[in-house]
Amino acid sequence: MKQSIQLRLSQHLTMTPQLQQAIKLLQLSTLELQQEIQEALETNLMLEEGDEADRFEAVDAADIRLLQPDQDQAPSTQSERDLQLDREVSGAATEIPDELPVDTQWEDVYDSYLPSTAHGADSGSDFDPLTQQSRPQSLSDHLIWQLNLSRLSERDFMIAQTVVDAIDADGYLRADLQELIATIDNADIGIEDVETQVHRVQSLDPSGVGARDLRECLLIQLRQLAVGTPFRDPAIAICAEGFEHLPRNDINTLMRLLKHSEQDIIGALELIRSLNPRPGGLIEDTRPEYVTPDIVVRKQEGRWRVELNAESTPKLRVNAEYARLIRRSDQSADSVTLKSHLQEARWFIKSLASRNDTVLRVGSKIVEMQQAFFEHGDEGMRPMVLRDIAEALELHESTVSRVTTQKYMHTPRGTFEFKYFFSSHVNTASGGECSSTAIRALIRKLIAGESAQKPLSDSKIAQNLGDQGINVARRTVAKYREAMNIPPSNERKRLA
Repeated sequence: MKQSIQLRLSQHLTMTPQLQQAIKLLQLSTLELQQEIQEALETNLMLEEGDEADRFEAVDAADIRLLQPDQDQAPSTQSERDLQLDREVSGAATEIPDELPVDTQWEDVYDSYLPSTAHGADSGSDFDPLTQQSRPQSLSDHLIWQLNLSRLSERDFMIAQTVVDAIDADGYLRADLQELIATIDNADIGIEDVETQVHRVQSLDPSGVGARDLRECLLIQLRQLAVGTPFRDPAIAICAEGFEHLPRNDINTLMRLLKHSEQDIIGALELIRSLNPRPGGLIEDTRPEYVTPDIVVRKQEGRWRVELNAESTPKLRVNAEYARLIRRSDQSADSVTLKSHLQEARWFIKSLASRNDTVLRVGSKIVEMQQAFFEHGDEGMRPMVLRDIAEALELHESTVSRVTTQKYMHTPRGTFEFKYFFSSHVNTASGGECSSTAIRALIRKLIAGESAQKPLSDSKIAQNLGDQGINVARRTVAKYREAMNIPPSNERKRLA
């Protein structure tokens, strides 16, 4: 093939570093954004936290048009921000006192490694600071601790430890005996040895741990109850001989099968319901995951107001002292570093302000379009998709998707993710639309008001919704019911 030189014209989209940074900040959650801001403050000497008074003000959801982008006003707004940054850079020098007041303590941010004086620890004691740092206790740690208290031989302890390692977080033994033997890889250990240690583990706390299925888990808990516990014997008989009738609450069949009275069967069923089907959850110590809302919604003087959460987005500004050094600097390496940090600080501040503005605009528009939900609850939720918000705010749909991911708003009805307010729709008999969230709320309301002796079937629920003008198929009702973890009508039936 002959080589040749050719000239071609083409166009392609190039993302500037500023745009990449703005997109990155936009899709971060509040906790991730706080970490990003803290990292920027630690790595960029030009950045510092500003005054608490300089925050985003509350926005009326009904006046969201004030936040719409205006072609005539955008340049002036941008110039005002640039002028503000220039004033901060070239601001007058301020005297820094010898001691600055602080409003946080070291223990508020970092874990304390020092013992509390209330415990009477002194400098001469054998104090190990690492012992003060605890980690969440797992179910395996709890079971191994109990095995260490038992007088087991080295061989039995190895088998029991293998059994414990095969128990999941819910407390169930998910491996069969042959798999456990293969894991131990010892020719002298048989099935009887493993079965013995399985029963030993099942006798440990919490009650029901080490079971291989739900039936065995319930039986272990029932057999560990005191002998005189009311309805203990019929409950054991139900789990041992009539477990397949338990999910359906078939009291008549259980009475004929077990030869017990109706009162005994009902009392035994109540006792079984009081047991824990996931015993491992009692021990598994998981640290809570906190959600920090991005915006706060409250009703003032009959109107819904939306404002950014001041605690989630600290105000940043350029350090005027360091910025003033740039005007007197030369072309040395230190001066180039200061200028680079100044430029990065300005980009970061503008990207953060753009993120806050976009989150506030999207949150305010959501509140405006879903005011029926804030007034009446889930039943007032209207169908809405990302395109509706994107068209109303003249944003790209991908931008709205980034804003609504891992962003939360605190409302009088609770804390919700932005995506909670977006749902599909079902056509009504009057030609309107009803959101799937509202339909779930109506189904939950119908089931809550049904008769315990004659619960509503999926077909009956669909018929009741049709009487209200909502055309929903029986399969759709079943899908929504299963999504809300509501059992079918035969399992909800109760006898008086």
